Amino acid sequence: MDSKTSTLQSEPRSEIALAPKVSGSLGQDMPHGEDHKSPGPYMRDVILGFSDGLTVPFALTAGLSSLGSAKLVILGGLAELFSGAISMGLGGLLAALTERSHYFAEEQRERDEVRDTPQLEREEIYVLMEEYDVGRDAITPFVDALAANEDKWVQFMMDFELKMEKVEKKQAWISAGALAGSYFAGGLIPMIPYFALKNVTDALFVSIGVTVLMLLIFGFVKNKKTVGTTRAGFKGAAQTLVTGVLAAGASYGIVRALDSRNPVYA
Repeated sequence: MDSKTSTLQSEPRSEIALAPKVSGSLGQDMPHGEDHKSPGPYMRDVILGFSDGLTVPFALTAGLSSLGSAKLVILGGLAELFSGAISMGLGGLLAALTERSHYFAEEQRERDEVRDTPQLEREEIYVLMEEYDVGRDAITPFVDALAANEDKWVQFMMDFELKMEKVEKKQAWISAGALAGSYFAGGLIPMIPYFALKNVTDALFVSIGVTVLMLLIFGFVKNKKTVGTTRAGFKGAAQTLVTGVLAAGASYGIVRALDSRNPVYA
């Protein structure tokens, strides 16, 4: 079967262990004996939005501060902050809605194939299981049971063949809000010193200190939460700090170089 693959892979599913049943996150009883780290459905959006918010507006305000005008820094920073948050939110919403439409199109295609060419679809399951060294004799009872329920059969093919996850409309809107809100929150932090201090140079150095601290904390918490080890936390802190410093340094240098040719005065 010639089918399209999803641009966004589905979240890894928890392994089922032979253990006493415990209450699942959806209120269902499920056997589970392992403690897997789960960052949450919207953690990726928060990480993306907050990290971009910390680096992009900070880099812009750092660059504008080389012009020596506090008003210019504040106006330019706020303009970027609002436009960036709106852009991130709308981009996330459109991406989620597009993924949702793609899912339904592929689901209908799978349903048609299950109805029109069931033998080929059964063969695809055998091929999928061969990747895990599961023989046909072992999997045949499972395939027979799955083929008896069209909806579950289609769902299985969506999950394991195409590896696509259905996005609800509510999820799309929450994802957009998480992106926009986290971007705005992250971008506002480096700008606070420019509101509090009159001297642009002083505000720049305070902003650098605050941003460096936030980059370290955010990078550490991000990796510690998702990976689960302190070592990963320190690695994330270093990566986030280097990214932010490079972005801010490049922006500051570019604006400084441009201003040296055509000076802008407040």
